[in-house]
Amino acid sequence: MPDNFGEKTVCEFFAGIGLVHEALQSSGWRCLYAGDIDPKKHAMHAGHYGASDHFHEGDIWDADEVLARIAEPPFLATASFPCTDMSLAGKRRGLAGAQSGALFGFLQVIEQLADRRPRMVLLENVPGFLTSHGGKDFEVAAQELADLGYWLDAFLIDARWFVPQSRPRMFVVGYHESIIGPPLVVRRENAEWFALDDRWQQAVHASDKMRPVNLLRAIQSIELPTGWATVETGCPPQRRYELADFLDADDDQPWWDQQQCDRHAAMMFDRHRQQVDALVDDPRGVTLLTAFRRVRQGEQRMEVRFDGVAGCLRTPRGGSAKQIVLRAGRGRLDMRWMTPREYARLQGAPDYTLPDNTIQALFGFGDAVCVPAIRWIDEQMLTPVWQAAAKSLLPSP
Repeated sequence: MPDNFGEKTVCEFFAGIGLVHEALQSSGWRCLYAGDIDPKKHAMHAGHYGASDHFHEGDIWDADEVLARIAEPPFLATASFPCTDMSLAGKRRGLAGAQSGALFGFLQVIEQLADRRPRMVLLENVPGFLTSHGGKDFEVAAQELADLGYWLDAFLIDARWFVPQSRPRMFVVGYHESIIGPPLVVRRENAEWFALDDRWQQAVHASDKMRPVNLLRAIQSIELPTGWATVETGCPPQRRYELADFLDADDDQPWWDQQQCDRHAAMMFDRHRQQVDALVDDPRGVTLLTAFRRVRQGEQRMEVRFDGVAGCLRTPRGGSAKQIVLRAGRGRLDMRWMTPREYARLQGAPDYTLPDNTIQALFGFGDAVCVPAIRWIDEQMLTPVWQAAAKSLLPSP
């Protein structure tokens, strides 16, 4: 494989509005290629970063076109492939679904890059990726990556460790066999599970918050032609924050009229209404909360969160997917839809350039990654591995 380590280079597949780039650019990654099939996401990407020759608005399955646009061998390739078929909304079609199955289009491109194949890959999807089709989809993806020469790591990170948004996501990192070495720690072949002298197991258990029991069981059961490797990171620290710092409480916001507020208040569960009423009666100040509309037992309900964390941002397919902001206190209860700027803050991109179309913005952010979560992965794993590889493989001056 070519040893081109002059710069940290990345190809971003399923790039969306570019929040992976938002995270990686801060440590010097240079994007060689960014691709997405959605013209509205492309428009948001261009509106924030400017028009770029390296953005490809096209289908991942058009491998010849994709390959023609990758002029240099990238060190890293990222793929936040569609999650629709991994979710209940997608009827759990998994990798057999038309959207989530686009992962195979990505793997086809990686395979056809041949000697220009990236030395690292980073996949991102919902936690359902692990359990889809009884775990078979995760195993298939792992085997496919291993067949391409990658040693694997897998873990979950929740955006709430960084920002007040509940957004657990599954990540798989592939390290090409050509760069296996420190700081990577490999799973020792035939090591007993819970072996005290196995550094890989020590590293995995030191980051137990990122690897729940069902993930550890999957890793333990999947035998790869390469193997499992990780970086000794520990768990991401829980950052301190206040939800109120991410939401707007002023009167200039698009608060609903009384009729719409009353209609939604009537959708609350009794226990939620009692808690909200107590906050309304508080004379000391106002409290900001978030809520979703959901169908429960055939009735539309508004479920309010009281834990200081917003629900997972989603694409606004119907009113049930849009988040509601509540302002309660000093004898008043106000409600409204969450704004695109608040979506941006909760994704860790507070200064992102917003489009004029609100629904376009909500779609873009609902499908995106949480910037500080990706930045943590970069700081702890991607950049240290790149630095070690660059140091060991660059020719001496």
